[in-house]
Amino acid sequence: MKSDVDKTTRLVLGTAQLGMDYGIANRTGQPDIQTVRDIVRTAWEGGIHYFDTAQAYGESERILGEVLSDLGISKQAQVITKLNPNINHSNKNDLADAVRKSLETIKVDRLYGLMLHREDFLDLFETGLADTLKDFIAQGFVENIGISLYSSARAAEALETDIIGILQVPANICDHRFYNAGIFNLAERKGVHIHIRSIFLQGLLLMDNHKLPAKMQYVTPIVVKVAKLCRELNITRQELTLGYIRKKYPHAFVVIGAETQRQIADNIATWNHEKTESLIEKVDEVFASVDERMINPTMWPH
Repeated sequence: MKSDVDKTTRLVLGTAQLGMDYGIANRTGQPDIQTVRDIVRTAWEGGIHYFDTAQAYGESERILGEVLSDLGISKQAQVITKLNPNINHSNKNDLADAVRKSLETIKVDRLYGLMLHREDFLDLFETGLADTLKDFIAQGFVENIGISLYSSARAAEALETDIIGILQVPANICDHRFYNAGIFNLAERKGVHIHIRSIFLQGLLLMDNHKLPAKMQYVTPIVVKVAKLCRELNITRQELTLGYIRKKYPHAFVVIGAETQRQIADNIATWNHEKTESLIEKVDEVFASVDERMINPTMWPH
């Protein structure tokens, strides 16, 4: 299968939704295998050649591997996976077994990226973890080592290492923490790629106020501001959220998920549509200061 576009986009298909129920806005649950094929095929034909998965995302690795193989794009696809955080990261053999299992499950010879699922694994770098990860690169199993982060301080710490090539950080119209801390500029200077996650805040930024779960009613002010801003700019929520990220972070990769083929097709079309020039200025003004309890899912009520 060949792409219908001349080059890939900066979009990355996040596959958590393909292997488990994910996101507070999820209304359809885990898609069936045919729906997954349609999603991945539509993504590929739309120029998305990067796929983000994880060992802890339910059946995501297995399903993604099966679909990539069925579509005949396993060798071209650039797959990023995260090590299961419950593995003993101080045990080189356990990590090597986990990497080999992911390669076998996803049906690829090499991973574009191997990510650490938690930022506190940085604490193990000086006691052997960094050397183990470097060995995976030397052996040809992995092209880039990355880490998923929640704090800008730990992102800065990761950028001081000589091995991290990918930072995965949250950013969206409400969440400017990493940008304000200078992480994007620092990463660009060091030649480290940033992959932005949570651009829809698990779907929260696309929801109507009356559809918020009871436990999330305290984020109503954000949802109301999003709706008001969309009316003022005469754009949809997708155009607001995707358009802002594309303009604000022109060098970053952007992880987007999908539960249906229509969602991924619409998001690709929206991404490729040029947005109003005043978008960044308006968003930065409206969401200049937001309580972290509203934008950090680890602080949300369970």
